[in-house]
Amino acid sequence: MTTSDDLLERIHRFRQTDRWIFSTMLFSACLSLYASFVLSTDAIRLAANPKVGLPCNLNEVINCSAVARSWQAGLFGFPNAFLGLMAEPVVITIAVASLAGVRFPRGFMLAAQIVYGLGFVFAYWLFFESTFVIGALCPWCLLVTVSTTLVFASLTHVNLRDNNLFLPTSLHKTLTKGLRLGVDNLLVVLWLGAITTLVLAKYGPALFG
Repeated sequence: MTTSDDLLERIHRFRQTDRWIFSTMLFSACLSLYASFVLSTDAIRLAANPKVGLPCNLNEVINCSAVARSWQAGLFGFPNAFLGLMAEPVVITIAVASLAGVRFPRGFMLAAQIVYGLGFVFAYWLFFESTFVIGALCPWCLLVTVSTTLVFASLTHVNLRDNNLFLPTSLHKTLTKGLRLGVDNLLVVLWLGAITTLVLAKYGPALFG
């Protein structure tokens, strides 16, 4: 007879498996790729007609056009969404190949961690610029922010577990113990909860006005 404790233990063990981790990474990367595609097409539409109204312009706060017309939306001279169109297929390839049993070299996974870490930082820089400087939010951008967080968390989990980051033995043991306890999952939940609280505190009822 399976007890509730046994069931929870099985769920916990499953969440440590490659199947769960890389499936989460694949799903999140696909969401980010789709959002990047929508944002790219919106950028092209705005380039053709700066006055065109976008479907996600719901009010003064939820306003994709306001975000897309800002200089932050094209920091490198082209729409930021193009970066997602280039990066996410790589992540999808890693996830699919890993689910099929492929194991990439440690150096490759370290490079993937560094590059995606830069993307993670960039995504949150854009989030804070949108929230506190531009004063408007784009639903598709928010989806990219959340999905990027989940991909980064999944990639970090794998790289810490497999010691692809070349950490000292003692530090690696400490961090992997935290992974087994699910500390990383808790941190992701708390992080996304804090971001949600920040948006609600900043805009409140204006989000739905």
